[in-house]
Amino acid sequence: MKHPKENKRAPHTHRSELVVPSYHRILVKHGLIEKTLSISDAYEVFLKVGADSEVQKLRREVAPGYKMKHVPALYLATAMALQGMTKQELEALKSRIEEKRV
Repeated sequence: MKHPKENKRAPHTHRSELVVPSYHRILVKHGLIEKTLSISDAYEVFLKVGADSEVQKLRREVAPGYKMKHVPALYLATAMALQGMTKQELEALKSRIEEKRV
């Protein structure tokens, strides 16, 4: 006979949220892409967002004098830069990114 605790399984986590990369979640959170955009397309958008001069300026302000050697640190700095932007700045960024996509 098994012990009663052996029959219990771990609570089910939402697998779909774990599979989505952090850059995809960052862009969706700030309204720069739709949640249904493919991961490869989202990465292209993330690269364009990171290359935007306004985002680069804000990223430098977020971490002055800190050299980002790891890609996750770059994601975090970009997310923090986007967090510091107003809705109008995010809309302007979205329009600049859409111009580059076309």
